[in-house]
Amino acid sequence: MTGNESGRRHTRDDVAETALRILDDYGLPDLTMRRLAAALDVQPSALYWHFPNKQTLLAELADRIVARGAGAPTDTTAWPDRLRAESVALRDALLAYRDGAEVVASTYALGLGDSAAQRRLAAAAASGGFDAETSDRAATALLHFVLGHVSHEQQRMQFDSIGVLATGEAADPLDASDSAAAFAFGVDLLVGGLERLGDESRSGPLSRSRT
Repeated sequence: MTGNESGRRHTRDDVAETALRILDDYGLPDLTMRRLAAALDVQPSALYWHFPNKQTLLAELADRIVARGAGAPTDTTAWPDRLRAESVALRDALLAYRDGAEVVASTYALGLGDSAAQRRLAAAAASGGFDAETSDRAATALLHFVLGHVSHEQQRMQFDSIGVLATGEAADPLDASDSAAAFAFGVDLLVGGLERLGDESRSGPLSRSRT
């Protein structure tokens, strides 16, 4: 059977969902095209019928991971709460897959994928009356924070699973006893800063000069 014939046995969705399972079971370093082909019982060349290279496959996985965090907030939610809810939903989606944050971060760094997470965060900011540039910058700052925070969480979980973490109070200055609470605190700092920016903008230069 030729590679193309083998490739037609599986849909693009089959390939992507199998890749997600391998990612979750083995991690990003072991998600190889050869392992994926073996799981689908096809030749590696058959995979390129659906994805021309591994980077485009990872971009598809990133889009699927991010999409599973969509739909939590509504347009009627106050914009600060909407931003918080979007951030939490994205964190939950990334944590749902082993190395999820690394997959999404690397995809965005390469300029691939759908960038849906950034758009949702920007839309939440824009619902507070901010202009497009401010909304985009706020979304980018939040996205960087979410990806960095979750990446650290996932590294800690992996190191803990193999018993190589140091112990003691100062073992990890970036860690916290409650990761969810630490995450919420960081999001609140960023959202609070954006709220203050909006208040200053509305107060005008004359009002600010009197303070």
